[in-house]
Amino acid sequence: MLRAGCRAALSRRPPGSAPRRGAGGAGAGGTGAGGSGAGEERLKQTPLDALHRARGGRMVPFAGWSLPLHYGQGHLQSHLHTRRHCSLFDVSHMLQTLVYGRDRIRFMESLVVGDIAELKPGQGTLTLLTNDKGGITDDLIVTNTSEDHLYVVSNAACADKDLAILRDRAAQLQATGSDVHLEVSDNALLALQGPSMARVLQAGLSDDLAKLSFMNSISTTVFGVPGCRVTRCGYTGEDGVEISVPAARAVELAEQLLGVPNVWLAGLAARDSLRLEAGLCLYGNDIDETVTPAEAGLMWTLGKRRRVAMDFPGAAVIMAQVKEKPRRRRVGLTSVGPAIRPHMAILGPEGRPVGTVTSGCPSPCLGKNIAMGYVEAAHSRAGTELTVEVRKKQHPAVITKMPFVPTQYYMAK
Repeated sequence: MLRAGCRAALSRRPPGSAPRRGAGGAGAGGTGAGGSGAGEERLKQTPLDALHRARGGRMVPFAGWSLPLHYGQGHLQSHLHTRRHCSLFDVSHMLQTLVYGRDRIRFMESLVVGDIAELKPGQGTLTLLTNDKGGITDDLIVTNTSEDHLYVVSNAACADKDLAILRDRAAQLQATGSDVHLEVSDNALLALQGPSMARVLQAGLSDDLAKLSFMNSISTTVFGVPGCRVTRCGYTGEDGVEISVPAARAVELAEQLLGVPNVWLAGLAARDSLRLEAGLCLYGNDIDETVTPAEAGLMWTLGKRRRVAMDFPGAAVIMAQVKEKPRRRRVGLTSVGPAIRPHMAILGPEGRPVGTVTSGCPSPCLGKNIAMGYVEAAHSRAGTELTVEVRKKQHPAVITKMPFVPTQYYMAK
């Protein structure tokens, strides 16, 4: 039940969209999961593909890639191990883009809502790529590196459209004499997450991790592998890092990390339930081009200067929503009983639909169901009692503040 609930949450469909009949391609819950037929042959593979298979990874299709859903120990144990110790995730499917040129800040700020100009060298931020209607095209991490370029990490499912947007905008600016150019990195990307991360990684670094705060980044050598970028961030709510490593040496680095006692490999199932406990959005489920930052509760990503200037795509729509208050809001839900799954209806006290679930699965840490969804603003206050329709029966649910499990992001003293 636990694994099935989280596999359902991994199915990527826009909030409020109709189910795609027979669709099994992009999501980890696709019907072709684990097979070795023609469908899997068309999937892209990360540099760690053979390692995953050798270590018992159950490979499934996800956003056009073949990735591990879980390993022999199963999803529940993998999730809890990450919370208690440390796990290694292969996130090499993410798009990594480098932005160069003296006009790189202006270029990036013409596309996203964040204040990129205020980032110090080595500092990064979560930001949103928006469209002219105020919808969220993708959520990105943009880092102002100390090496005179921006390092941008995008979601794999959005890679093609993001890259097209970036290239089109770069071409527009270049045509007017601006200095900006892009380079797509072919590095692998490994995420080491959990409370023992710092102890494990520090053994392979000359840099002092105690000085590296959440959302900060360094270029360094990791366990003898040069040319790595270590960013203190992640998608689990735990203290963690993402390591961009040259593809040719990714397996070497992964095996070094896995050679440390109590470092396990973890897959998509644990990654999804961990991020949901931390209250983090999954693009395609909880946010998409029909959802604005105001509705999603992501207005904190808008820099103060950017709000005043209103010089990002969709600014007029977004700022009008802030002033008038959005009609719907993203909320957390908890319940007991049958698991809450994406696309289930959320009902008000009178049995009228007031919203829709966008992500949901049983929480391994809390022992109850957790979910995320959108409800009418009048029903969005924490503590509000609603119901969720599960298999045509109504089950009680309560609006609950997120994160469901406290985050452990590290800030240097």
